[in-house]
Amino acid sequence: MASRVEHPAAGYRKIFETVEELNEPIPAKITGVIPSWLGGSLLRMGPGLFEVGDEPFHHLFDGQALMHKFDLKNGQVTYYRKFIRTDAYVRAMTENRVVITEFGTVGYPDPCKNIFSRFFTYFRGTEVTDNCVVNVYPIGEDFYAVTETNYITKVDPDSLETLKKVDLCKYLSVNGLTAHPHTDTDGTVYNIGNCFGKNMSLAYNIVKIPPAQKDKSDPIEKSEVVVQLPSSERLKPSYMHSFGMTDNYFVFVEQPVKINLLKFLSAWSIRGATYMDCFESNDSMGTWFHLTTRDPAGYLSSHKFRTSAFNLFHHINAYEDEGFIVVDLCTWKGHDFVYNYLYLANLKEEWEEVKKAAMRAPQPEVRRYVLPLDIHREEQGKNLVSLPYTTATAVLHSDGTIWLEPEVLFSRPRQAFEFPQINYSLCRGKKYSFAYGLGLNHFIPDRIVKLNVQTKETWVWQEEECYPSEPLFVPTPGATEEDDGVLLSIVVKPGAERPGFLLVLDAMKLTELARAEVNTIIPVTFHGMYKP
Repeated sequence: MASRVEHPAAGYRKIFETVEELNEPIPAKITGVIPSWLGGSLLRMGPGLFEVGDEPFHHLFDGQALMHKFDLKNGQVTYYRKFIRTDAYVRAMTENRVVITEFGTVGYPDPCKNIFSRFFTYFRGTEVTDNCVVNVYPIGEDFYAVTETNYITKVDPDSLETLKKVDLCKYLSVNGLTAHPHTDTDGTVYNIGNCFGKNMSLAYNIVKIPPAQKDKSDPIEKSEVVVQLPSSERLKPSYMHSFGMTDNYFVFVEQPVKINLLKFLSAWSIRGATYMDCFESNDSMGTWFHLTTRDPAGYLSSHKFRTSAFNLFHHINAYEDEGFIVVDLCTWKGHDFVYNYLYLANLKEEWEEVKKAAMRAPQPEVRRYVLPLDIHREEQGKNLVSLPYTTATAVLHSDGTIWLEPEVLFSRPRQAFEFPQINYSLCRGKKYSFAYGLGLNHFIPDRIVKLNVQTKETWVWQEEECYPSEPLFVPTPGATEEDDGVLLSIVVKPGAERPGFLLVLDAMKLTELARAEVNTIIPVTFHGMYKP
């Protein structure tokens, strides 16, 4: 992987600028050859509105949710996009200002109200946002755009119309869920969120949403909590963005980035603060790994795994092997919250300033941790990991905790392998070889990377002044090799005649098969899915 790539023209600024939605799909100009078997829709979520009136949104996760769709059919490609009609979006457009508080931007009540009515609006608390900017995934036969609050939004994946807002609190004991669920082969969806547990202390609930129902009823109405995990601090749950799932276990990593609940309830309600204002870092707790069994579901309280502090957003994969659970993660060293560096003002700076800010931020690293399942008191002080292919260690201490040291699978100065994807249908919860990720260069997405997690070999796709998005893996029908398929990524090339394109890569060689170019800029997207 190239260690030093410069972007002095700062073309990356274009992916953080407001665009208009489209009235109808526009045709793409295709170069190269799209595989004949590739027919379906690439659906992506991201921010598309970065200011309302003269009020800017401040953080990367604040822009209003825009849904994108590249349709591939009979060798033709079209592109379409539409804003999700969330309450946050509709009210902002109606009143021409930020009404509902977002991740890093305060929403204020009607400025025409007098001081007393404004105060009571604050006292009742700020509304929770439904800005579903992060991901889209299926539940049963329906599709939902999501963020990390308790609100998800049902959408039509064909027309991109907004269908309805769903409050998960009506069905589950959770304050919100991550934007990265796991889906079993039968369509069952698993996710994790925090909640109030016993004695009003915080806990984490793993929830289950059943697959499509024969009677056509809504699976969400039959969702349930399957197991609860304790929080290490009573009123400060850890921030979570994803979790791990093997055939027999759930893996939850409790990181030192905390949500201060008292701050959330008091300072936010009365003074008007953002979600970002309610995060704090615990510089002494390190990081804890929690395990639960899946069937029957139960928390393994006797297995206390601990390691040094890191930020975590994305699990790559987890699997069981010879009495161990192998967990591969995209980490950021230390307890300083990475989201502190993702304010739009920072990301839209001149290139030299972007680099300076990234030098202060936590260092990214892909790590492998190995958790032993069989633990015996007499084995104190020695490495319990006996898998021959990893240097990761696990050492039992006298207090019963097991200290984990990772094997580093990928590390470059200020170069992150993030937004990871695998051949999910074949490899989720299984021993695997390949992960695909978005390469972040000082937080700027400028390459696509394939990583062999066994040999640490990497392959890179990169083109000058091109800014790709998370690469989604689509397997070749009937394929027997793990990496037999294509990667799909939306790429922006500011200044080009057709500045937005769908890139189709051969996943084996990471070479370009085709691109479908459209004459419109496409702003940054976070996550999405391929719908055959």
